[in-house]
This record gives sequence, C-alpha cells and structure tokens, in this order.
Amino acid sequence: MPKIYQPLDDFKVVELPEKQLPFWKIAGPGAILVGLSIGAGESVIWPLIAAEYGGNMIWAAALGVFLQLWINFEVGRWTIATGETVYTGYSRIWRGFAPLFILLTIVGWIAPGWARTSGLALKALVLGPGGWGSDTVWTIVTFAGVALILFGPKMVYTSVERTVELLVAIVTIGLILVVIAIGSMDTWKELGAGLINVGYKDPNMSVKQLFIALVFAGAGGTANLFYTFYLRDKNIGMGAQLPGLQNPLRGRTEKVPATGFLFEATEENRKRFTVWWQYVKKDQILFFWALNTLTILLFIFGALAVLHPQGIVPERGKLIYDEARILGELWGAAGQKIFLLVGVATLFGTQLALVDGVSRSISDIIYTNFRGAQKRDLSWWYLLIAGIWIVGGCVITFVMEQLNVSELGFLFNAAYMGGFAMAIYVPLTLYMNYRFLPDFAKPKRLSTIMMLLASCVYMGFAISSIIWEVKQLIGG
Repeated sequence: MPKIYQPLDDFKVVELPEKQLPFWKIAGPGAILVGLSIGAGESVIWPLIAAEYGGNMIWAAALGVFLQLWINFEVGRWTIATGETVYTGYSRIWRGFAPLFILLTIVGWIAPGWARTSGLALKALVLGPGGWGSDTVWTIVTFAGVALILFGPKMVYTSVERTVELLVAIVTIGLILVVIAIGSMDTWKELGAGLINVGYKDPNMSVKQLFIALVFAGAGGTANLFYTFYLRDKNIGMGAQLPGLQNPLRGRTEKVPATGFLFEATEENRKRFTVWWQYVKKDQILFFWALNTLTILLFIFGALAVLHPQGIVPERGKLIYDEARILGELWGAAGQKIFLLVGVATLFGTQLALVDGVSRSISDIIYTNFRGAQKRDLSWWYLLIAGIWIVGGCVITFVMEQLNVSELGFLFNAAYMGGFAMAIYVPLTLYMNYRFLPDFAKPKRLSTIMMLLASCVYMGFAISSIIWEVKQLIGG
C-alpha cells in the first residue's frame, strides 16, 4: 500500500443499537435528499425538456427517481449496518477509490450552475430578471446565506435539515397551488401518456441529453451518496455509535472515528437490523420516491401547461422567470410571485445541500484515507472544504459570466459527469454490501435485481454516451 494512505482499521464488533423512537421523531435524512432532488433537475432541466419536446419522455423522469430509490436503499443498508460512510466501504475494496471519488465529486459539482441559477431566481423574485446586479453578485448573496446556515448553529446537520424541510414544504405547497390554478384535462392526459410511453426518445434528442435527464431525475451523481452522512448524524442504526458533525466555529469538537463497526449474527441483532431496515425503506419511499416523483411531475406539468403550448423554450437564466411571467398573465401577480418563490426555495435548497454534501464527502475521504489527516478534526476539514467550495463557486461564476458561458451548461455538465460516477458506484455498492455484511443483512433478491438493473442502465448509457461523443468527434 502506498505510504500516502492511512491504514484502515478492521471493523470493531459491537451490539447494533436498538431503535427506541417512533419514525416521525427521527425522520429527516430522506427529506434532505428530497431537497437535493427537487433542484436543478426538477425545476430547470426537466421543465426545459417538456417545453421543447412535450410530454413524450416523462417516463424517463419517473424511471430515474425509481432507480435511485433502490440505490439509496443500499447506501442506507451499509450505514445502518456499519456506521461507516459508503466512501470508507469503497476504500475497503480498493484504496484507489479514495482519490477517484474526490475527483468524481469535484468534476461533477465544481461548476456551480445550481448556485448561479439560485441567484438568478432570487434576483427575478426581488427585482425581475433585468434588475440590478450581475449573476456573480446574486450568486455571492446566495452563497452567503448558505454559509450562515452551515456555520451559525452548533450542529451542522440540524440547521441543514430544518432549512431544507421548510424549503421543501414551500415548494410542494406552491406547486400544488400553481397546478390547481392552471390545470386542464388535456395537460393531465399528456402527462399520463408520457408516463406510459416507456422507451420513447424524441429523434431530435441525443443519447447524451437523455442520459443527463435520467441522472437528474432524483438526486443524481454522487448526491445519492450524501444519504450516508444524514443517517449517521441522525443516529440511525450503527450511526448512533458515532458523534454528529459539529461546527468548529462554535467551540470544542469531538473526535470522530475514521472506521466503523459490525455486529455479531445473533437473533437480537437480526431483529434490530430488520427494524432499522424498515425505517430506511419508509424514509426513502415516503420522502424520496413519493414526494420527489410528485414534485418532478408538478414541475413538468407547469411547463406543459404554460410553456409548451406557446412554443416557448426559455433562454439561459430565464426558465423560472418565463414560467412565472406567463403564470402571472394567467393567474395575476400572485401566481407569478408564488412560482418565483417556489423557484428560489427549490434552487437554494439544492445549493445548501450540495455545499454541505460535497464538503462532507471530500473531508470524510481525506480524513479516513490519507496519512496525517487525522491530526486535524473531521469538522476542521469540513470547514476548510466548505470555505474553499463557496469562494471557488463565486470565482468560477464570475469567470464563466465573463466568458458568456450559461448556467445551463454548468448544470448539464454536472449531470453528465454524475452519470459516469453512478455507472461506477451503483454496482460497487451492491458488491460492497454482499462482501462485508452479515448474511441476514445482505441485499435480498428484489434489491439485488433492481441494483443490477440500475447498474445496467447507468453503465449502458455511459458507454452509449462515449460512443456518441466519439462519433461527434469523428463527424466533426
């Protein structure tokens, strides 16, 4: 093993903690993942597809969310059984996965299209799209809001959970009000027809574009892996054996073990694992799958009802505002403001959860894997990465604005790179759970089949996209 790596300790054998609180008192991890999911994919990419192509490919949105449900199950399985992050599990298979996943996280999320779109939505809500201030100025405003939420309270998780839950509530209620106001039977029929039109791809859409759309229906990219941190900080399963991530700016922090635990295959541990596994399934089905499917279909419905009939395909930076403007014509100023508020809540929730998740991911990988990293607390690494990410996001937005590169280019790049990450980690997660977990905690037949199916989908699209890129290069 190269000297740069810190040796990984074996699992410590301990009793699996017992679930003592009812579901609704420990609900929350799935809600943060919804906050990520209803971001740029739902409010920008899929409405853009609906505006341009109509409702014929809505099946891909529903499929994307459904496949990610099973991925999240398996991420949750690992964390409730071991208390480790999935990144540590990957490193147990091969140490080279540590730098690889740092690279995948950076490449996937470094271009802050989500932050820039969040700033544009806030600007449209406050001043209109032609109001004072550049994209960079408004991006800095939203990043400042993120920094206050992350580094104000003592426990990072608590502030993120409460903020995202509020934003998700605003989005859901706002979308329902909009749909009630503009809904028609024809639009509902188009939505339904698109859901059952499985396998159809518009001839004008490339396989690369469809891959991007599939990935960003749901959390997408490495964002699904953030679930591992939220379960730990909520003390779910074996995560209760580890302290939550504390704000280093608010005083003393607690030393966090780099590796996790396993339990003996006793009848009591089997019963406890089953109870925790039911929690993960309920958390993901209610929050991630049901709520995420509802919100993505409502966003698409809005585009089908408002933009597509008029042949409007919004320009960069104007999708949220164009929909809101037409809603204002149909429903008055209240409709316009409600949709702009929905847009701001959606995109800011994603911006907040992404800065938190990316900072957790990179700091966890560094802290666990590299020699000398544990001389500093995990929370110190988190603060450092989050600070670099926020400042870097502002600088990159300024540079891209000067070069006239749109935020849509940022978003499509994030989804495209994220799709290749999923082609790697989906089969890897299934293999990890089979290799290390006790027999009764291993994935059962249905979970295995769905993970193999998801692996085939993401790997197939990744290979097809590479072939498409090569053909474009040769043809060009």
